[in-house]
Amino acid sequence: MSRKKPENLRFEEALEELEKLVAQLEQGDLPLDQALKAYERGVALTHACQQSLEKAEQKVRILSQKSLDADTEPFTTE
Repeated sequence: MSRKKPENLRFEEALEELEKLVAQLEQGDLPLDQALKAYERGVALTHACQQSLEKAEQKVRILSQKSLDADTEPFTTE
């Protein structure tokens, strides 16, 4: 089974995999080559998670601004 590219994972999936990798690395019993691969994968997952968070933050900003703009529109009666 091949793993998905980090950028193709949902945020929750990437975070879960990252947590597992951190736990493996903290145990300290991986051979050096496997530890380096796990670290490299962890860096890629961290980057993907950061991008997901930045996109979500941008959406929140846009929605908040739209909400503020909608609240300040003048009311006119015809």
